[in-house]
Amino acid sequence: MIPYGHQTIEEDDIQAVTEVLRSDWLTQGPKVAEFEQALADCTGAKFAVAVSNGTAALQAAYFAAGIQPGDEVITSPLTFAATSNAALWLGAKIVFADVDPETGNLDPTAVESVVTEKTKAIVPVDYAGHPADMSRLREIASRCGAKLIEDSAHALGASIGDRKVGTLADLTTMSFHPVKIITTGEGGAILTDNPDFAERLRLYRSHGITKANLRMPSPGDWYYEQQELGQNYRLTDFQSALGISQLKKLDRFLAARHEVAGRYAEALKDVKTLRLPVEREGFRSGWHLYPIRLIGAAITKRPEVFRQLREAGIGVQVHYIPVYWHPYYQTLGYRKGLCPNVESFYETEISIPMFPALSTADQQSVIDILKKILVQYE
Repeated sequence: MIPYGHQTIEEDDIQAVTEVLRSDWLTQGPKVAEFEQALADCTGAKFAVAVSNGTAALQAAYFAAGIQPGDEVITSPLTFAATSNAALWLGAKIVFADVDPETGNLDPTAVESVVTEKTKAIVPVDYAGHPADMSRLREIASRCGAKLIEDSAHALGASIGDRKVGTLADLTTMSFHPVKIITTGEGGAILTDNPDFAERLRLYRSHGITKANLRMPSPGDWYYEQQELGQNYRLTDFQSALGISQLKKLDRFLAARHEVAGRYAEALKDVKTLRLPVEREGFRSGWHLYPIRLIGAAITKRPEVFRQLREAGIGVQVHYIPVYWHPYYQTLGYRKGLCPNVESFYETEISIPMFPALSTADQQSVIDILKKILVQYE
């Protein structure tokens, strides 16, 4: 089966991990800091703090931003549940705002309509790798005194103009799951230009424990303090070694994703039952996903289209079920109908294969099979 996403692991990646496995440091060693510096260098951020996964990155970012019980966090429901879950764990109230129907990203006008005096963070999600409208969201966050936290799990290497994702928000979170732009197996990171945030992030990922900036007199070199209620969200050295190796290929991976997107756009542009994803002028997408949307009579046949694609060996997926549709969120009082654009997006979307190693032949198979299935619904 051709998957919707897949890692690209090459011999030099394997060698990088093997070298660390033969070294003295498997965790809390020098490769973590090396990976963090490489992330900062490639994005332009002043600081990068590596953590164990993308969800940990979100929770650490909310902690660093000072999210407290009762604070309101505005975010998109067109995302994996971790974006909002991580704020719930810190006691926040989640306020979902609707999305731009073209990009699937938070609509700044919708955000403005739900801002209150309790709003402490605005959290856009760079859906499918296309950066959100960070300029307008920054204006809104500045006016209401909220932190701007960008969930860029899909968008490492993406940019707006000459500014890369990682420099557009107060805090930017990344994921290195195998289907993402680069992988460390599991892993994540937070990018920021704020040294105070960076310090709080490092504290949080390691139990809230530190040997620096002590608050009590030290009786000896063994002494350490727990200053916050943190987590064990550390990334290992062998994962970091994989990340360093993968980052060297970032430009190649992104170029390949853009080539795949270009071939889809050309081959599918005349299919009457499809709405294709966009890349707006001035924006460079990471193309983590290629989310097609059905239109017309094909919409009601989505389950059948999905099934036929899977049976034909095309590993399609749907991104995403609106977060507030999940049973847990229903128990919190959220109801269907809250964000009409999100719900319409979900009810028509199918993600088709998109990854750097997708061969031209396999992509052509995806195109041919998709067209054959959809022609009956024109």
